[in-house]
Amino acid sequence: MTARPLAPAAGGDHGDLPDVNVWLALAVQEHPHHAAARQYWANEAAARLHFCRVTMLGLVRLLTQPRLMGPATMRRYVGAGLPARLITDAYLAAFAAACGLRLVTFDRDFGRFEGLHLLRLSPTAKTP
Repeated sequence: MTARPLAPAAGGDHGDLPDVNVWLALAVQEHPHHAAARQYWANEAAARLHFCRVTMLGLVRLLTQPRLMGPATMRRYVGAGLPARLITDAYLAAFAAACGLRLVTFDRDFGRFEGLHLLRLSPTAKTP
């Protein structure tokens, strides 16, 4: 995939926000929709493309799925034993830690992240 210069969009067009499945098809040559994604990239994509955190995390999650990508993937770069379903949790934990924030959640999975300032809410709390 070759880089395209990102010029200001004309006529008030703010650009494209490709879904995770488009980014995956672009990134993985063996993907069944790779050719169609390349066609879009080369001929149909807006001058500005946006890659938001949700699509970034979704792409990382998919690229670390052994069933989807096989064993020789980015999976080896994700923390040892971290299930792919926890990629978003790992991001939120790292973001909170880096910013000195307390992470508030009902999710018990956040307990696996050492050093995280965490407030785990009880789903059975009674309202006053």
